Amino acid sequence: MNIITEFPFWFVIFCLLTGILYAIILYYKDRKNEFSPWILISMAFFRFLSVSLIAFLLLSPLLKIIIRHTEKPVIIFAQDNSRSILTGKDSLFYKNEYFDNSKKLIDNLKNNYDVKYYSFGDEISTIVDSSYSSKQTNFSILFDELITRYSNRNVGAIIIASDGIFNKGLNPVYAAKKISFPIYTIALGDTNAQKDIKLTKVNYNRIAYLKNKFPLEIIINAEKCKGEKCKLIITKGNEELFSQNINITGNDFIQTVLTQIEAKETGLQHYTVRITNLKDEISYSNNVQEIFIDIIDSKQKILILANSPHPDIAALKFAIEDKESYQVEDYLYNDFKKQVTGYNLVILHQLPSFKNSLGDLFFSINKAKIPLLFIIGVQTDLNTFNKLNTGLSIWSEKNTFNEALPIINKEFVLFSISKDLKKIIGKLPPLNSPFGRYKILNSTNQLFNQKIGSVETRNPLILFNQNQDLKFGIIAGDGIWRWRLTNYFIEENHNAFNELIHKIIQYLSVKEDKSYFRIFGKNDFPENENVEFNAEVYNESYELINHPEVEITIINNEGKKYPFVFSQTGNSYHLDAGSFPVGTYQYLAKTKVGNKTYKTNGEFIVSALNIETVNAIADHNLLFRLAKSKDGKMVYLSQMNDIFDLINEREDIKTIIYTQKRLEELINIKWVLILIIVLLTAEWFMRKRSGAY
Repeated sequence: MNIITEFPFWFVIFCLLTGILYAIILYYKDRKNEFSPWILISMAFFRFLSVSLIAFLLLSPLLKIIIRHTEKPVIIFAQDNSRSILTGKDSLFYKNEYFDNSKKLIDNLKNNYDVKYYSFGDEISTIVDSSYSSKQTNFSILFDELITRYSNRNVGAIIIASDGIFNKGLNPVYAAKKISFPIYTIALGDTNAQKDIKLTKVNYNRIAYLKNKFPLEIIINAEKCKGEKCKLIITKGNEELFSQNINITGNDFIQTVLTQIEAKETGLQHYTVRITNLKDEISYSNNVQEIFIDIIDSKQKILILANSPHPDIAALKFAIEDKESYQVEDYLYNDFKKQVTGYNLVILHQLPSFKNSLGDLFFSINKAKIPLLFIIGVQTDLNTFNKLNTGLSIWSEKNTFNEALPIINKEFVLFSISKDLKKIIGKLPPLNSPFGRYKILNSTNQLFNQKIGSVETRNPLILFNQNQDLKFGIIAGDGIWRWRLTNYFIEENHNAFNELIHKIIQYLSVKEDKSYFRIFGKNDFPENENVEFNAEVYNESYELINHPEVEITIINNEGKKYPFVFSQTGNSYHLDAGSFPVGTYQYLAKTKVGNKTYKTNGEFIVSALNIETVNAIADHNLLFRLAKSKDGKMVYLSQMNDIFDLINEREDIKTIIYTQKRLEELINIKWVLILIIVLLTAEWFMRKRSGAY
């Protein structure tokens, strides 16, 4: 550090002369011989220093401080904590010896580097964990976390210890594209096939209809079991519904069994598909799969009417038909000759248009109180649309359109959307939305607002309104087919897009519940997901309230009860009941408003995740490609300690020194004030001690 000032540094001479002059005037001639020579010299010296220092502060000096920070390279050790690691003959080794060996490697790295530890599976954790309990393997969450947390850090490399099996998220090679540092992989698991027979997959529809037969497609795979025999059995409770003998004719055996089961009862029905065990199998856990099917009475019919052919129609149809509970029919407006009274929801794509004003059709829909979903596009006649009293009016003088991006309205309350959908919304392309003046009624609820360029507006992109008994939904723009493609490009599936369409369709098509107490939640939870519910309570004026306590009791198949109390959130309630074992559950919820007690009940299932036990053969080729794509190297378990030397030999993994400069006014530094006070106090004390004033 050093001291700088705006004035020439030789001005310090005047500060010293001021101190000398002040001391001379005060102490040069001691006429009364009040002080001894050494006391006189000491007091003069203290006065000289204090006055000189005060004069120097008048020059507004600055203290220039240079701070150097040293940052060691960060080495990240990521351990695969999924079940597939233990699906093999070396399970005891991975729980004991391997864990000790990896700890030694980490301790060696800590001597030269800043080591960060992570375990990953279906979630990511910084806790050292050797339980291998994760039911899925997702490399994407690991890379997303590292990119977010270490984007501006001195990361040297990441070491991933895994068997290379993944069953959730993107392919690790593609998921790691944004990683800017080397990746080293430790190949765990066994690439050799062991004796094992397994249910690779059971394909089925989650919804079936009463008194119909629903299909099951069962894929059986056997390794190193040539000449063995087993039996495929499907049961419901204690009742055997189907069985078939399986003769294994090869060491790499695959057989697909197709069968149909009759749906005899409504509600969630539990079926067990299993293969009888063979002697000396490496794992028996993949011989059984539990499936749950919701048996319902009838489908809801959805009608799509379009002014002209458009890719939005196909995107909507694919998304809606993803759920078996919906039946979709689509027509061009001029080709539709049926009655609308048999439909639960009508979707109007770019209708009313300049050629087709709806007329009697809208009157029929309105009279039958069928919910409507409008999709506005360049062919929509906005003047005619504004007369339909949907809750939204748009005035566009020149019929021009904007590219409008979706922005979530945080005040939307009609239904909830998942974290996965929220995550992808900001990445969706714009819709082609009318440019003009928007007017909405107070009764509307906006799901998405429009973002034009970088400006967030209050204009709705997707909104809902209810006019007496008629529900309206409006998508103020066409081009949602691009949302479906974008969803697939990012996540290699259509789940987020389908969820959005299902939520919209479900809200519009469901018959309005006028009860004063409601419970909302899924009826199917995977076993690695917490069971969550929302609740709403209304008073006699049908106003949303949340001061009464809401209780719920969850009951398993054995009759064991789990009581919970909902938490208050805004005007409603929320419950996170945690995770539950695989099975079928019933619940009974109740609340008391004044003297009235309201009750509601339902059921849900917790489905098993056996993905990790289906494939026990390690994929070292994937680990090799992952390491090679990021200038790293794959090593086998016996070479694990070589990683220390490989990292040590790299010239691009170095300690970084950061220099930070800071200027601080000397007058603001406390020790300068303390020094002046000490000097003046010492002088005063010596004068007083000598009997002077």
